[in-house]
Amino acid sequence: QVQLVESGGGLVQAGGSLRLSCAASVRTSSYTMGWFRQAPGKEREFVAVINRSGTNTYYADAVKGRFTISRDNDKNTVYLQMNSLKPEDTAVYYCAAGQGLTTQVMSITGRYDYWGQGTQVTVSS
Repeated sequence: QVQLVESGGGLVQAGGSLRLSCAASVRTSSYTMGWFRQAPGKEREFVAVINRSGTNTYYADAVKGRFTISRDNDKNTVYLQMNSLKPEDTAVYYCAAGQGLTTQVMSITGRYDYWGQGTQVTVSS
């Protein structure tokens, strides 16, 4: 069973930065890893994905140019660096692991096999 634990969330002012981490209980090199978020009253939405080797990434338009996904397979950890945060980025952020190989296809929640419990990010205006 794969366990994913997110950390790094918190309260930040608009324009600030946060870095989320997702620690896995297994070798992350075996999985494509993604970040998703869910705001109150809204469906879970895709944020970013990174392939197994870390050589290919794909982002939602809403975060492109502001967020950066990366991974350290030696530490079995995936990161989401979030800069220039906006109030509309407020949500619970989840990391997920899946077997798919194509990053654009992995923007779909149903493609993932394992999910973390989430970490709250709140951006104040």
